[in-house]
Amino acid sequence: MENQLLFLKQELEEERNKLLSHPIYSTINDIESLRKFTQIHVFAVWDFMSLLKSLQNSLTCTQVPWLPVGSADTRFLINEIVLGEESDVDEFGHRISHFELYKNAMNRLGASTEWIDALLTCIQEGNNIEEAIQLTALPPQVRAFLVYTFEIAIHAPVHVKAGVFTFGREDLIPDMFHQLLKNLYEVSPEQVSTLRYYMERHIEVDGDHHSHLAMEMLSHLCGDDDFKWNEVLEASRKALQMRAVLWDSLL
Repeated sequence: MENQLLFLKQELEEERNKLLSHPIYSTINDIESLRKFTQIHVFAVWDFMSLLKSLQNSLTCTQVPWLPVGSADTRFLINEIVLGEESDVDEFGHRISHFELYKNAMNRLGASTEWIDALLTCIQEGNNIEEAIQLTALPPQVRAFLVYTFEIAIHAPVHVKAGVFTFGREDLIPDMFHQLLKNLYEVSPEQVSTLRYYMERHIEVDGDHHSHLAMEMLSHLCGDDDFKWNEVLEASRKALQMRAVLWDSLL
């Protein structure tokens, strides 16, 4: 299975490199362009949380009465990731989800949350996610990105969900962006501090520990089944392409 994981990483390297070198990053050079970036990036943070909960629903029992689902190993792995993503700590030590932390960072930065708030409100009013995506006034590339994610989250087999979660989402922010945050923090620490903390926390928790857990979970789910690994490859490649579409909307 280690060979399968290595093969997937190699096969996806080209798409990942395209994302890491996407021209959007060269256009972010001040607070205003950073605000615009977060207005779009927040959708990737939110749909990541949704994909995570879809995995938890598939791999554990979230209903009453409780019944054992799957293996205890995969239950442990997904629950540990959920614990960290859904109830981490902010820079003041208060419990918070990574999505709420990101929105706090946007507020501190002075970025508009109008688009993401409108989508969440539409869902809270009783619309399902497919309806909400179409009813909310979103850029078309954001719509396309969300449609693909929720096709996976709602309809794909669990190993494909795990593959997209593992390969389509982690470590997709280049070092130059982190250096930009450092530079902007030195100029405007009050505005940038929470976003910088979020990104540092993302590297520390999501990009390291959670990434290893996700790899282990994917290995449990695919085993020695080449067909499953191939399905994971194709879905993950498209997930990376859809992230590029999301970044294109900013250009």
